Amino acid sequence: MQRLIQLMLLFLLFSLSACQLMAPEPLQLPEGAQLGEKFYTQVTMQYEKAKYRTTNYRRGTLLAVNSAVKLLEVTPKSIKIKFTEANQELLIENVSKHTSDSVDQAFAKLFAKTKVKLSQFSSLEKKNIKQGTVSVGMSKLAVQVAIGYPPAIRTPSLGSDSWTYWSSRFKTFVVNFEQGKVSNIQK
Repeated sequence: MQRLIQLMLLFLLFSLSACQLMAPEPLQLPEGAQLGEKFYTQVTMQYEKAKYRTTNYRRGTLLAVNSAVKLLEVTPKSIKIKFTEANQELLIENVSKHTSDSVDQAFAKLFAKTKVKLSQFSSLEKKNIKQGTVSVGMSKLAVQVAIGYPPAIRTPSLGSDSWTYWSSRFKTFVVNFEQGKVSNIQK
């Protein structure tokens, strides 16, 4: 009987250990962020079916820069927000194999407590930022705000003079720069 009790206790110990190994990672909010807090988008994003992937596919519904959002949830692989005006939720999936970003880094690129100062951009840049498009003559910062960050898997450095974006899972386009301004766009 004592042997049976020892075996049962051993089994219980192993079961509890296994549960701890399978438990999800604890919720860790990006530094300075609180659930329910208001943030503003720092780039335009395009999303489909209430989902935005940090790979930054350039298709779907446009979410404008400076859109007010409420932070609902953060997991090791995703961020859930709600558009303040539309009362609609959006799941942001962090695709770290394409971006080389942790969920905290992705959050910092996409959201801030203050709006982007659009007054720093030319009228051409403001027009493209509003439309989520790029045209010749735009600065690197204006491109970043207008269409977001290029995936690091194809553009390892923002210091590069060529940024490759995906328009879909199988199509890319390249924004080329000369002296910090868009010189052409290869589709």
